[in-house]
Amino acid sequence: MNNYVCKIANVEDVALKYDYEIEHAEDKDNWIVWKENAINRVKNNDVIVYHGVLDGEIICEATAALDSKSVQNSEELINKDKVYLFAFRTNPPYRGLGYFSKLFHYMIDDLKSKGYKYATVGVEPKEKKNFEIYQKWGFTNFIKSSEEEYPNGEKVEVNYYAKEL
Repeated sequence: MNNYVCKIANVEDVALKYDYEIEHAEDKDNWIVWKENAINRVKNNDVIVYHGVLDGEIICEATAALDSKSVQNSEELINKDKVYLFAFRTNPPYRGLGYFSKLFHYMIDDLKSKGYKYATVGVEPKEKKNFEIYQKWGFTNFIKSSEEEYPNGEKVEVNYYAKEL
């Protein structure tokens, strides 16, 4: 991990990472909408996007939503003390190697330094591996279940959890 750095992404970084996701996605139409939303959220300071960069390549990312209008079902997920974390992604060749864990801890440290006291996440019930990881990272306080809608109209059930920072 000598050539690996964690950083806060700028608009150009976000666009570049979404271009990678669009290129590799089956549901490109959703990703195109998500890219536009992500860029606007960064420009409006509604979110902070964190990137893990290895040898100049963005290999993982995570986003912290600071403003309730930037995510669905934001009630109980975002306020002056609470931030919602989402868009956890690692490029396939780098999964399971510890890169995302390092980025996650970098993000948590940064959010603590900004005064946040709690973080929340959402996970679909079918995402059992992600749920286990979130539990391991301390997201054990169940908040609520709700439905989210993708840009293509698909609806998914999501369970939300919190942890103290």
